[in-house]
Amino acid sequence: MKCSEKDSADSKDSDLDWSCSLIVASLVGAFGSSFLYGYNLSVVNAPTRYIKSFYNESWERRHGHPIDPDTLTLLWSVTVSIFAIGGLVGTLMVKLIGKVLGRKYTLLVNNGFAISAALLMACSLQAGAFEMLIVGRFIMGVDGGIALSALPMYLNEISPKEIRGSLGQVTAIFICIGVFAGQVLGLPELLGKESTWPYLFGVIVVPALVQLVSLPFLPESPHYLLFEKHDQAGAKKAFQTFLGKEDVSREMEEVLIESRVQRNIQLVSVLELLRSPSVRWQVITVVVTMACYQLCGLNAIWFYTNSIFGKAGIPPEKIPYITLSTGGIETLAAIFSGLVIERLGRRPLLMGGFGLMALFFGILTITLTLQDHAPGIPYLSIICILAIIASFCSGPGGIPFILTGEFFQQSQRPAAFIIAGTVNWLSNFAVGLLFPFIQKSLDTYCFLVFAAICLAGAVYFYFVLPETKNRTHAEISQAFAKRNKTHPPDNTDPGTPEPR
Repeated sequence: MKCSEKDSADSKDSDLDWSCSLIVASLVGAFGSSFLYGYNLSVVNAPTRYIKSFYNESWERRHGHPIDPDTLTLLWSVTVSIFAIGGLVGTLMVKLIGKVLGRKYTLLVNNGFAISAALLMACSLQAGAFEMLIVGRFIMGVDGGIALSALPMYLNEISPKEIRGSLGQVTAIFICIGVFAGQVLGLPELLGKESTWPYLFGVIVVPALVQLVSLPFLPESPHYLLFEKHDQAGAKKAFQTFLGKEDVSREMEEVLIESRVQRNIQLVSVLELLRSPSVRWQVITVVVTMACYQLCGLNAIWFYTNSIFGKAGIPPEKIPYITLSTGGIETLAAIFSGLVIERLGRRPLLMGGFGLMALFFGILTITLTLQDHAPGIPYLSIICILAIIASFCSGPGGIPFILTGEFFQQSQRPAAFIIAGTVNWLSNFAVGLLFPFIQKSLDTYCFLVFAAICLAGAVYFYFVLPETKNRTHAEISQAFAKRNKTHPPDNTDPGTPEPR
């Protein structure tokens, strides 16, 4: 499937052209993957009281008495947090599935998890089995874990380096759109009613089916075809399709150089990657980036949103509609980041995003502490919340996935995404587990903890992170070489120490 083709003497102008195939691959890939991740983050919020009522009714029907409140709280906590456990399991599966099936077919097979999870959750009420909802959430987490590793790898490998950052931001944009879609569909006028809440989970099959019928017509990653299938003709054809031009000699030469360096090198294991001195600071930076991505406090914001809107004088029945503004801000900020990332670069957006989050968390702490002292202060809190969300989505919300793909060569990339995904999901689980205790102990001062984390992340990126915009893997490795105190890999196994 080649949507546009053109010959051009100006190689650079051709590279910067977004072919139809490249656009379709990114949109279809993200709609069936990162969109579902974002959707499942927000979709459980609206029907919370109906799901708890369903749990209570199921329990009473089986045991003859209402469920104990502590047991109900435990079941609900498991329902929410098991999504992260499934995500960790999915992340650990990616390397094995990806090696056998490749990037594209990993995404296609992953739709099986999404469809089965949707059916389980949608039918749980009719079956009277709340366990189906919990198992469905776990399977949906597996889908998310696979998607957030396979999709960034696929987008990283099909895009020219000139637009690699913009294309990579599609992952973050669709996460935000998914969150927003979950908020919209959860409104009482749509599916957020007691009689229709199972359909909130049933609609998950739509993005999965769209990807299932569309992605087969697009090529596999040319990097995967060349490195792991040794299919040079297939890789060339894939490049031609994705770049929308016949002359892909420069792109092929760049990949062939890397291929010759890595000839006869097997996929690097996680342990080998952790031990390799040539990528030590790349690994540390990925771990720090992913930890900050989850521990920066954005999830904590949702805990306070409704109460802050209420104190601002917004009627309770109107709050769900006002909350849509947060999803809208997320989406607009992510789109903004995608538009400017190739001009500003990754480094300024990460440092600026976390720096602004630290600033607005500090201001939010002050406004929450003083919100009963003046009628206008709750409105300042609302502005701070929207500013924190915009700051996150303008950089930190998507760039971690881009950096993980850019830092590592082909043989190291699957192991790198396992490390990144593991940190991501464990941090996600830790926030869900620990935040209630932090909030209970520190109250509104809990945001100072997140301000410190954001500030520490910004400082780390200032001193350690090189700019990766429009750079090849060899150039990025060279930028880290001095800090790693070793030469970047030449023709040595990247999983073994290099001679000093």
